[in-house]
Amino acid sequence: MTAQNGILQTGEGERPFPRHIAIILDGNGRWAKKRGLPRVAGHAVGVETLRKIVYYCRDIGMDYLTVYCFSTENWNRPQDEVSGIMKLLVKYLSEAIKTMEQRRIRLRVFGDLSGLSPEILELIERTNEISSRFEGFQTNICVNYGGRDEILRAVNRYAEDVRAGRAEGELTEERFASYLDSAGVSDPDLLIRAGGEQRLSNFLLWQCAYSEFYFTDVLWPDFTPEELDKAIAVYQRRDRRFGGIKA
Repeated sequence: MTAQNGILQTGEGERPFPRHIAIILDGNGRWAKKRGLPRVAGHAVGVETLRKIVYYCRDIGMDYLTVYCFSTENWNRPQDEVSGIMKLLVKYLSEAIKTMEQRRIRLRVFGDLSGLSPEILELIERTNEISSRFEGFQTNICVNYGGRDEILRAVNRYAEDVRAGRAEGELTEERFASYLDSAGVSDPDLLIRAGGEQRLSNFLLWQCAYSEFYFTDVLWPDFTPEELDKAIAVYQRRDRRFGGIKA
């Protein structure tokens, strides 16, 4: 498959191409367990898989990739696994800072940032500053993120603006969306979940109201650009009506 002018060529003619894909990166721990490795080893390989998929999404002409890396519930995992994931996040952000402008990849972090360490917050501030310098493909990494938590935080921000006299008039869907972590980012066209589970797990609950879903048994560390092509091909065969009917 190759992308030309925003359309993926599948051999079946030109079909709509997803501008925004969201992925639940599931299966790292199981991948490691199958190989007799500690769970954090699976997360480390998963980070390298993410790097490859980010570059591929940029190369085929997507606008956004949003990935679920660490949920608000993941703090309940064993402390050594949580610490390992946070170290990998520091490593990933540090390496991204060195290359994102050269590779023309913007990077944003969604989630409750108040729960993250000062070191990670400083790295996020630097990636935000670099991202503001140019336009183009953007990767959104969801850390300490939960869909319900995001909605509650948005409600509280809106309520604060009302109390301060900064928000007047009717609360529309468009206005509410501007209070979400994803403000300014289009909703995902396609949501992919690796690892065999078939649920949202509290991911992008507002944004995925009309997304197409694709589930695969492939564990995230084994996920390849070819697997992404398969998901996009399935998406391109879907009939998206958004609650209406075609003439």
